[in-house]
Amino acid sequence: MSKILKIQQLEKTYSSGSKQLTVLNNISFEVEKGSVFSIVGPSGSGKTTLLGLCAGLDYPTKGSIELCGTNLENLNEDERAALRNKEVGFIFQNFQLLPTLTALENVIVPLELQGDKNATKIGMELLTKVGLADRLNHYPTQLSGGEQQRVALARAFANKPTILFADEPTGNLDEETGEKVIQLLLELNKASGTTLVIITHDLELANRTQQILRLKGGKIIANEKTSHIHA
Repeated sequence: MSKILKIQQLEKTYSSGSKQLTVLNNISFEVEKGSVFSIVGPSGSGKTTLLGLCAGLDYPTKGSIELCGTNLENLNEDERAALRNKEVGFIFQNFQLLPTLTALENVIVPLELQGDKNATKIGMELLTKVGLADRLNHYPTQLSGGEQQRVALARAFANKPTILFADEPTGNLDEETGEKVIQLLLELNKASGTTLVIITHDLELANRTQQILRLKGGKIIANEKTSHIHA
């Protein structure tokens, strides 16, 4: 299998007054194309910082990141944004839906920006898949947390990303709702053949992925393959 993400000797250091704060220290790992990969660790272990670096949203202090065959080091801001628009999807803990748009509009915005003539059709199909066919014209404030996260799922898969980063996707949901969202995420992921990288502190969720990278204090303490093919 080919590697869709290659991280080598990554470091991220912030200057705080005269002090240097190292958030990530000598991080190296690879993610196989089409796999489901999780990054776990306690709060403050550097998970979200690592996600931002992997997706090219931030720059490392040292080390290299290769995303979808492209070395991010060689790209400027515009080129990074173009790569993300084409290859990368995101799901966040706090949904990040646009409050003035309906569920359907939130899903089709990325497609319309790319000039996709079938945007509405694709959006409706995805919202139907996540069980929201009757909520197309509802605004985020009219939806529950679980429904909002399902809209966010549909939006993330709308432009068929090669790799999808999910940052604590169930962090704001109760257990039962979170379980439904994860089930949908794994099903949509399998159907579309996307590579999925999940950041989570939920070990049960991590155990349903094929590889678990454990972080503590900005360092990798374990990188293990699980027996899962796909949940």
